[in-house]
Amino acid sequence: MTRRCPRSVPETGVPLSGSVLAEAVVVFTVVLSIHALVWDRYSWCAVALAVQAFYVQYKWDRLLQQGNAVFQFRTSANSGLLPASMVMPLLGLVMKERCHTAGNPYFERFGIVVAATGMAVALFSSVLALGITRPVPTNTCAISGLAGGIIIYIMKHSLSVGEVIEVLEVLLVFVYLNMILLYLLPRCFTPGEALLVLGGISFVLNQLIKRSLTVVESQGDPVDFFLLVVVVGMVLMGVFFSTLFVFMDSGTWASSVFFHLMSCVLGLGVVLPWLHWLIRRNPLIWLLQFLFHTETRIYLLAYWSLLATMACLVVVYQNAKRSSSESKKHQAPTITRKYFHFIVVATYIPGIIFDRPLLYVAATVCLAVFIFLEYVRYFRIKPLGHPLRSLLSLFLDERDSGPLILTHIYLLLGMSLPIWLIPRPCTQKGSLEGARALVPYAGVLAVGVGDTVASIFGSTMGEIRWPGTKKTFEGTMTSIFAQIISVALILIFDSGVDLNYSYAWILGSISTVSLLEAYTTQIDNLLLPLYLLILLMA
Repeated sequence: MTRRCPRSVPETGVPLSGSVLAEAVVVFTVVLSIHALVWDRYSWCAVALAVQAFYVQYKWDRLLQQGNAVFQFRTSANSGLLPASMVMPLLGLVMKERCHTAGNPYFERFGIVVAATGMAVALFSSVLALGITRPVPTNTCAISGLAGGIIIYIMKHSLSVGEVIEVLEVLLVFVYLNMILLYLLPRCFTPGEALLVLGGISFVLNQLIKRSLTVVESQGDPVDFFLLVVVVGMVLMGVFFSTLFVFMDSGTWASSVFFHLMSCVLGLGVVLPWLHWLIRRNPLIWLLQFLFHTETRIYLLAYWSLLATMACLVVVYQNAKRSSSESKKHQAPTITRKYFHFIVVATYIPGIIFDRPLLYVAATVCLAVFIFLEYVRYFRIKPLGHPLRSLLSLFLDERDSGPLILTHIYLLLGMSLPIWLIPRPCTQKGSLEGARALVPYAGVLAVGVGDTVASIFGSTMGEIRWPGTKKTFEGTMTSIFAQIISVALILIFDSGVDLNYSYAWILGSISTVSLLEAYTTQIDNLLLPLYLLILLMA
């Protein structure tokens, strides 16, 4: 059989998949586009990182195929190292540029730290793959070492001592989280997804510790502190109970009562005091005052409660339909699973238009509820553990191959990250104009509209498949068209959006992300909004 591998990577022993190459082309297109716009030493570091990640990705793929990876990763996808490695560095670069334009030097430096941190954790993942590959891949080690040397040299002369320490702190937390969570949660992530998720958690944890120690000097927005404390609190709760239930059966009533009591202790004894220390007021009173501050917020909360009720009714109805059918292994069709995408779009668009701070906080609360319910389901905590297992099993797909069900959490994250990650101090004085005015809608466009339409039309009417994938040309084209129509509707209903003749960049960004959706095997609910966010913010 004729090998199609280029001479530069013969040592992998794994043929270059067409879909993986196409995914790499899309990612390099994004990287080079950001490099052309930024064009400084940091963007050159991003290009070097992308080159070495492209080569190392095949080492990870080989380890996964041979079963020689250190941990058990999700087997229905490739490693995804290249697209995941570039998210944090590119996000930091565009954040730096926007804050430089807005004249905010503090957040400009913050963007550089984000980029440097992303490069550090990506290089660690590359070193891990190269270290366990046998025989030692000499060519790839040379390329990775050269790229890593360039990045370390530039960052060493660009970061202050405090910023270097901050990057190393995040890297240390990332290493420990990898060892703990990947051991406790086998087959839940690919290497790329682990890099993206655990890298983000590590950065959030480090930011919370940093702000807690400098709370007098850093008088930040309470909603930012609320997000940091909730994310870290839920992660610590998961690590605590995962360790505890190794030594005891979590399915008994005694364990369930202990779980609920300890959840109250952690919430009331750790999370709330921590938040009180940061915002200098009673967190519960602040939250109630925030939620019911205006009449518009009351209407939005009532509307969102109605949509949440509808989502619950869909789950109950589909399970009742499965119970009445002859086959107990019935799985919900694609269109049924996409109902939730439509519900989320109907949730987020009014929030973005009328009250983004409320949407910011409500999404944080919803994330905490989703994670807590997943703990209840995973540990079989009475009385809801077993019913949740039965109800949610209907909506599983091949990406839920591990003990956790994460697709609905990824959907929430994909919709919320564009809201959470906007550097608000750098978006004043009219700096969010042109394509950047669509940044809050990145999740709605990429996941709520694009991914949903591509899935529905591709599965029902698609005939021409993209090479090496199950995705269809018709699905991708209808996805792009639907997103363009959505942008037109946003222009009509959101008076704050002024595209300022940046239509070509918007069309190119939407098309690029839609191609990424067609070729990637990673969690598209998480990856696509981040890449669209990066392109629109640039």
